[in-house]
Amino acid sequence: MLVFLGIGAFVSIIIAWFAILFTGRYPRGLFTFVEGVGRWGARVLAYAFLLVTDQYPPFRLEP
Repeated sequence: MLVFLGIGAFVSIIIAWFAILFTGRYPRGLFTFVEGVGRWGARVLAYAFLLVTDQYPPFRLEP
């Protein structure tokens, strides 16, 4: 799941780059999505590899 979200975030970053280039602003929806993927990725890494928490990360991108 995280791989597909990462691919989506990468595509969103490319689209946002063009939006910033032409409008000078980062679109709020793209920013929220990329931020949510980053947060969820950090939660998955903390659960799976760093073993700092026993709580499985929920399947949502909100904090």
